[in-house]
Amino acid sequence: MHAPLQDTALYQQIRDTARRFANEVVRPAAAELDRDSAFPAEIYRQMGELGLFGITADPEHGGAGLDTYAYALVMEELSRGYASVADQCGLVELIGTLLTRYGTPEQRARHLPDVLLGKTRVAYCLTEAEAGSDLSNVRTTARETADGYVIDGGKLWIHNAPVADLGFVLASTDPAAGHRGMSIFIVDLNAPGVSRGPKEHKMGQRASQVGALNFDGVKVPREAMLGPQGRGFHIMMSVLEKGRVGIGALAVGIAQAGLEAALDYARERRQFGKPILENQGLQWMLADMAKDIAAARALVERAALLIDHGAPATSAASIAKCFASDMAVAQTANAVQIFGGSGYIQGFEVERLYRDAKITQIYEGTNQIQRTIIARELIKNGAGGGA
Repeated sequence: MHAPLQDTALYQQIRDTARRFANEVVRPAAAELDRDSAFPAEIYRQMGELGLFGITADPEHGGAGLDTYAYALVMEELSRGYASVADQCGLVELIGTLLTRYGTPEQRARHLPDVLLGKTRVAYCLTEAEAGSDLSNVRTTARETADGYVIDGGKLWIHNAPVADLGFVLASTDPAAGHRGMSIFIVDLNAPGVSRGPKEHKMGQRASQVGALNFDGVKVPREAMLGPQGRGFHIMMSVLEKGRVGIGALAVGIAQAGLEAALDYARERRQFGKPILENQGLQWMLADMAKDIAAARALVERAALLIDHGAPATSAASIAKCFASDMAVAQTANAVQIFGGSGYIQGFEVERLYRDAKITQIYEGTNQIQRTIIARELIKNGAGGGA
């Protein structure tokens, strides 16, 4: 399955725009952002102005009005520059999708334009101490009152928690109903009762800050609820396929950057009187990197196109995310190996890429969860369907 022929030039333009931005703006700042664990505020603003947020959101709200395939292209190219920046694109894409699909006209008009312009920073608030892969175990509650709801509880490992203005919070409105009693609330993260834990010090993707959010009697109006009451779990799950395609594309971008760095180094580094690129064993390593990246890219693009055609994509999205992230970890390790001792030193790009790759096997559903999903779909649909 390929992109529609008539759109080839458009998709190439999208890729070129994202690649230019990654090469000229993102990559030169990556080492400093990683070293300082600094939120990329200026880059974030520029991404909003350039239209790299809300790729699939409606143009009337400031989105590009494109598709999941285009989103995957942008994610890969941004990640070639720095995965933490691509992570921001992915986060805004999911929030934009939630608002576009489930928001009221008033919610869309109030929030979408500033979110897509990069003026409002957002957080996707799901994970808790006992609710990571098992979101049905969420303990944060939203108690109904005469004029709205009161939210109590806490979230962990939340992207943008230290810097976000607006949180999309999954909370239980009917604890007895389990996952069927959960709802989503749009919460001002500067409101009374909201507090933030310290910024966590991460192994990789260090400029994509994570931390805890605590809600102590936080009052929100009724119109803060996104979608119907009791449908929050379903709504959050409905965007995970696109999220997994995005992480798969991000992983491909990390690996592609590793291949490019390793190839350049192999041309320049000389041992035994010749460039190490002339060694057949090293050539085979580079060849394996190239073929695995191509395979992962194809899986990501296939999952994106299934989503865009309205076809079942559960298994395809999980396959793409799982394969691409496993590949990124393995092939950035090979990039480090090609650099030898230099690749193990902070300040070399491949050292950062190796660290950045690891989290792709964990977030947006661990790869163990992805394998469970793939097996479930295989059992349900057979070997010829659902993939």
